[in-house]
Amino acid sequence: MKIIDGKNAILGRLASFVAKEALKGEEIAVLNCEQIVITGNKKNIQKEFQESRGRVGSGQQGPKISKSNEKIVKRTIRGMLPNHRKGRGKIVFSRIKCYVGIPKKFEDKKKIVAGKEKTNKFIRVKEIKK
Repeated sequence: MKIIDGKNAILGRLASFVAKEALKGEEIAVLNCEQIVITGNKKNIQKEFQESRGRVGSGQQGPKISKSNEKIVKRTIRGMLPNHRKGRGKIVFSRIKCYVGIPKKFEDKKKIVAGKEKTNKFIRVKEIKK
């Protein structure tokens, strides 16, 4: 099992790495999902997220997008896998676990550090849900 610490990691790069490793057959746990970074203009990112969340109405005209940090990260990873509803994609998607913070069972285990130095323009996943 690979344990990845998501602190200061860029969401897209982390998601592609996790998807590739899961497709190879690895069980993966992503920790500190609330501290993962999305690069870009803060206002644009928040606006796009609010618009996509607002599309769900009486006619269910769009996807239901969750506000929880770990589900935002898991949904991004899901987009980089083959069809997640059947076959190989469903099996691979079930191997990926995302957590807020560091659970007790992973505290003493070795982690892969995915984060780097922060850039100027970014927003954290925990700031999106406000």
